[in-house]
Formats: sequence, C-alpha cells, structure tokens
Amino acid sequence: MAEVQVQEKGGKGGKVRSKKQNTRVDMTPMVDLGFLLITFFMFTTTFSKPNVMDLGLPAKPKEDQPKPPPTEIKLSNSISLLLGKDNKIFWHQQDNTSLTDQTLNETTYDREGIRKVIEKAKAGAADKTKFTVIIKPTDDAVYKNFVDILDEMAITQSEQYGVTDVKSWEKAIYDKKVGNNGATAVPATK
Repeated sequence: MAEVQVQEKGGKGGKVRSKKQNTRVDMTPMVDLGFLLITFFMFTTTFSKPNVMDLGLPAKPKEDQPKPPPTEIKLSNSISLLLGKDNKIFWHQQDNTSLTDQTLNETTYDREGIRKVIEKAKAGAADKTKFTVIIKPTDDAVYKNFVDILDEMAITQSEQYGVTDVKSWEKAIYDKKVGNNGATAVPATK
C-alpha cells in the first residue's frame, strides 16, 4: 500500500547527511472503496414517493342502469368558493344575474375567515342535510390553497362538496374584482 523511496546521492567529501526518505501513498484501493460506498448508499436509499391526494369519487354507473337525473342545487343550500391568486379566496351565494363585484366577498383561509363563512352559510341553509360547498379554483390558484380548502371541508364537517370550473360570468366578476383585465398594462413613456 505505502512504499518508501530512498534516494541515494553519491558525493565525494563533505558532510555526512542522513538519508531523506520520501513517503508515497498508493490511492488505488481508495477508488474501490469509493465505488463500494456509492453502491451501498444507492441500494439503501429510499427514493421519495410522489405526493398523491386521495379523493373519494363516486362509482361510475353501469351501462344497464339508468342515468340519474342531474342534481339541482338551490342557492339557499349552497355556497360557491373561488380560489384566487395571491392566497385570496372569494365566496358568494348568488346566481349569474345577481352576482356583482360587491356581492363577491373576499375572506381569508384562517379560522376567522373561510371557516366562519362556511359555518354561517350552513346554519342559514334552508335544508342543512343538503348543504353543498362548490369549490372553484381559478387558473391563478395554487395547489396549497386547494389542499387548505379541503382541510376546511373536514374541519367544518361539510360532507357534500364538489370541485368544478369557474363559470364565465363568475370569471368576469372575479377579474373585475382582482383587477385582471386579461392583458398586462404597459406603462407610458415620455
């Protein structure tokens, strides 16, 4: 592994000096050890598993069974939540003719915000057994906000909720409320 090399200098006369010995360490076996360590860590490492959210979806109806009629959800038994950009959440209990930027209310994700809104809407529902929360994430929403609102469904014990797309009339009011014009403004130069 290690060897000592001796240099001989032949000279005539002069002082007698002790011979200097140079040491040299052979590093070849260290390469083998390095590869063994790399292999060990590769085989013993647990690779990260993808994070998956389990959603309980209804079973697909069989072809021989009649298709159930579409469910009509009354406004008095529902609340619509729009998940917006910059961690904003908006809610309303209006239809397409009565929704304005004044009736599209903004709240927060904490217990004094959306939780109180859902509990108040549930308490004021005409039929509390059919109370439904309709979750509508916009294109500006982030995944964390969606997970937060599903957590609120569990906390408020809202067992009937659905996830759907934002309607075009809601999108128009949402854009007006948050200031999205659909185009980016270019500042004027003088």
